[in-house]
Amino acid sequence: MGGILVFFVVAGVLISFLVSLYNSLVRLRNQVKNAWSQIDVQLKRRHDLIPNLVETAKGYMQHEKDTLENITRARSQALGANSVKEKASAEGALSGAMSQFLLVVENYPDLKANQNFLSLQEELSTTENKIAFSRQSYNDQVLYFNNKIEMFPSNIVASIFSFKKEDFFEIQDLNEKEAPKIKF
Repeated sequence: MGGILVFFVVAGVLISFLVSLYNSLVRLRNQVKNAWSQIDVQLKRRHDLIPNLVETAKGYMQHEKDTLENITRARSQALGANSVKEKASAEGALSGAMSQFLLVVENYPDLKANQNFLSLQEELSTTENKIAFSRQSYNDQVLYFNNKIEMFPSNIVASIFSFKKEDFFEIQDLNEKEAPKIKF
């Protein structure tokens, strides 16, 4: 009789432990999704600001048609990206196009003095900072989740329930790793 009781106690503890591991993996997966949605919100804000910035600049920058088209094309690609890797790559290209745009703006003193342009540029700068913060938060959540999936004993539960590692939001474009130099 005592052996059966010990068996049930051990089985109960083991089941509780496995349920706890499973629940922690679900919680971490949801935290990764939440962190990604925070990036997505900021990227949408960025995508909404860019057309306004480009339209404001168009009147001043008649000779910079290619630069403006590159931004528009990069934005379209970023909007069409689905996976984290595709988004990271497309956003890297968009950041590169925006850096080039901001460098070209230097040749247009009237544009730099335009209040609407300055306001949009400030909003874009704030959004870029929020994107950087959101990327860091997302990557922290992914690191914690991926570690949990790979470490014993939670790796057993992760394998049984098909938890998959998440991709980091990595900068694909080497030019994006260097901050653009902007002079006013």
